[in-house]
Order: sequence, then C-alpha cells, then structure tokens
Amino acid sequence: MPGSASLFDLIAARAPDSGKPALETGDATALSYGELLARSAQAARALSALGVKPGDRVAAQIEKSTDAIVVALACFRAGAVLLPLNTAYTLAELEYFLSDAEPALVLCRPDSLDAVRALAQKLGLPRVESLGVKRDGTFAEALAAAPAAFETVPRASDDLAAILYTSGTTGRSKGAMLTHENLASNALALIDCWRFTAADRLVHALPVFHTHGLFVAVNIALISGATMIYMNRFDPDAVIAALPQATSMMGVPTFYTRLLDHPGLGREICANMRLFVSGSAPLLAETHHAWRERTGFSILERYGMTETNMITSNPYDGERRPGTVGFALPGVSVRIANPDDGAQVPSGEIGVIEVKGPNVFAGYWRMPEKTEKEFRADGFFITGDLGLVDQDGYIHIVGRAKDLVISGGFNVYPKEVESEIDAIDGVLESAVFGVAHPDFGEGVTAAVVPRPGAALSERGILTALGDRLAKFKAPKRIILVEALPRNAMGKVQKAALREAYKDIYRS
Repeated sequence: MPGSASLFDLIAARAPDSGKPALETGDATALSYGELLARSAQAARALSALGVKPGDRVAAQIEKSTDAIVVALACFRAGAVLLPLNTAYTLAELEYFLSDAEPALVLCRPDSLDAVRALAQKLGLPRVESLGVKRDGTFAEALAAAPAAFETVPRASDDLAAILYTSGTTGRSKGAMLTHENLASNALALIDCWRFTAADRLVHALPVFHTHGLFVAVNIALISGATMIYMNRFDPDAVIAALPQATSMMGVPTFYTRLLDHPGLGREICANMRLFVSGSAPLLAETHHAWRERTGFSILERYGMTETNMITSNPYDGERRPGTVGFALPGVSVRIANPDDGAQVPSGEIGVIEVKGPNVFAGYWRMPEKTEKEFRADGFFITGDLGLVDQDGYIHIVGRAKDLVISGGFNVYPKEVESEIDAIDGVLESAVFGVAHPDFGEGVTAAVVPRPGAALSERGILTALGDRLAKFKAPKRIILVEALPRNAMGKVQKAALREAYKDIYRS
C-alpha cells in the first residue's frame, strides 16, 4: 500500500478513471470515483475542523446514503476510528455504546439531533452533528463548505480503522476492534476468491452499519474498481429491475426468499449475472435449490463474523454445497477444536470453530480480560460456533455454543431480550431462542411463564416491549407456557424448546 497501511490508501491507489461511477443511485447523490474521493477529502477536513484527531472514535447512527460511505472513507483518511451503529437502536441502547466508546464526534439523523445532543451532554461527549440522506444536516453543511483537499494521515497495519459492537450471552455489548490490515487483507482475499474486477456491477441493498454491507460489499467493490448499484434499502421490485444491468449481488437469506416470491425473477433477467453471495445467517437448503431451479445460479454461501470478517467461502469454481460454508480463505487458518482444551478434533467430529489470520480482530475495546479469554495461547480466536469438517473438506456450522439467534442477518442475544420480557408485570420468567424461519433464517421466539393469576397475552407482551428493543430483536412469536423445560441441574433446555416449536413458522 502506498505511503502507509491505510485502507483508504489502498482504495485510492486502485481507483479507476475518475469519471467511472462508484455509487449509482439514480438521483443527485450518485458519485463517480473522482467525486467520491474528493467528497471524502471534504468530509475528512470537516472532521478535523470539528476536533477529530487520529485515534479518536467517530460514532455514526445515520441512514444509508452515499454520504455514509463518504464518512467511512473520511474516517480512514483522517486516522479516526469509525463506529457504525444500527439505525434501529433506541436512545436507551445508544447510551451504552456512546458511554463505552467515548467518541469525539457523534453523527446522527437530523430528526434525532436534539435528543442525541441531550444524551451527549449527559455523557460529557464533545460534539454531535447530523447527516441526512439528502445531504441535509449540520455535518452536511460543514462538509459542503470544506475544501476538497486533505493529506491522508499515515496508518500502521495494526492501527484501528473501526469498532463494531457485538454482544455475548450476558447481553453486554463488546466493541470488536478492527485494524486497517484486518479489513484490507480480507477484502483482497475475497476479491481474488470471488473474481471481482472493475467490470463488475454489484447490487448493494445491504445496510452499512455492520461488516457485511460496509466492509465486505463496499471494500470489495471499491478496491476492485467496480460500480455499486446502491440502494438505500432492500426492495424486491428495485432489485429485480437492477439485475439485468448487474453482474453480482450480496445478500442475506431474507433477500433470496423474498426475491423467490417475486413473479419477475427468472433466468432471463439474470442473464448478465455471474455471482450471488449469501451470508450473515444460514441459508436453508430449500432456498438454495429453489434459487438454482429458478435462475440457473447456485448461491455462494460464506461464513464470517464481526470479529473476524470473512473466514470461509464455498468455491467460485466447483461445487457450492448447500448447508456448508465451504473452505477457509487463503491466508486464514481454521480448525475444529475441543471446546475445553483447544485440541483439534478428528475430521467429521463436532467441535468449536477457531480461526487465526490477518482478518482476526485486535481484541475487544477496553476489555483485555475478555479478549484474553477468547484467544488460545497459540493465537487462535474461539468463535463460539460449533462445526465440523466433512470428508471432502467442506466446513459445516451445526450450532452456536452461545445460543445466538441470527434473524434477517442481525445478531440477537437471548439474554438481552429475556431481561426486557422479565421486566414486564406478570411475567415470571422467559426463554428466548431461535427456530427456522423461511424469511428471516431464524425467528426470534420467546417462551414465557406467567406469574400465577396474571392475565398475559402474546399481543400484550409485544405491546409492552414497545420501544424497549430494536425491531429486529423483538420476538416474532410469544408462546405462553406453564413451565420451562429444565435439566437435573435446573438449567433451561433451549434445545428442547427449539425442537418443540421447530415448525412454528412453517406455513
């Protein structure tokens, strides 16, 4: 990378002709490569003028727009650490992230500015500015007024580029620290594996506050010089309309199930396509087969997580085996280990998936003890996912040691949802678990035990949860039960609940 190990330097060095479209939107917010780089310079100048220094965190809870990508590049240019936050998080949830990360600047939506500024004042944070989808807001004004020239701050490979928050079974979120090398090395490996070039036109309908949409899709497209057909949200009609002009698409299983419900999906509109990628949640084998039958394409499944970026991928050439996540990426080591001692287990046996490589994060923000606990002595990161390697070398994910639910591509941690349900009047206890859902991959499901004499209903509990949880965390179904299944030690048996209600979302 020229000059430094900055991810921005890598993107800039590989940028195609300045007039080539980088982000196509169909409106005035579209950006060519030249415009994107120039606007990122303006944004970096604006960040610096607001007091952001190298190493400072910049939190961004903003709607998806081309300027969300501009802000990310500006952070990389200025040496700041990007902290993207889900737009569904409530103000109460936002308070934890901001108090933990202590950002030098918070960017929010224009209609949230007063509320977030009040929260920032409570937390002692210095600056909050706003940025909207139509280039409106206080930060948009500062950006527009800034010169389009900025000298990129040199970065070492182990300097932080971003912090992405994940969670554990306790519900306490952890900030995964991602370096410039983590992001750059993973993007380069995926470009090679998935054969991305400047000729590609990628349908981008993913959110840009987590690793799939922001660091997999965007970094691959920009570093390969491709064009993104950039949509502010997933809309089946818009995607169907875009496919004839596209070559590739990345999505979550929900995208594919909803497109299969669209009458316009067929082989003819996919004639120019070469690659469909799915991730962030398990893809049902029936979806894989239905997609191949309808379009002629086998969806390529891959596996990754916030802490590691992408770990494995089904092959570009060769069999894309349904129900598997393929093989380790080049430069990445994966082993299936005994959860207790880390010893590698024989092929075909289930163990915990562990990974080592330049893609693996630098640790959890301000949690050195937690970081140490999650790594083996030889440097392998313990993912907490259970898997096995079959006789052909394909990796299968068979479960999650921590009962994580992945719904619509988003991580949902049962303990957090249970805490909110248990706080409702009339609830004795609850257990939250995931079961197969044809649209979301897994549906967040709750078994609730009422207190004696309490008049509880499914609708009443969902109403009581109200705005206490982001929408993606809210249970799809509430099941009222007399008691939760337990083992001899009194531990709730969520496997029994998953089995009992495995067909609850089947039509």
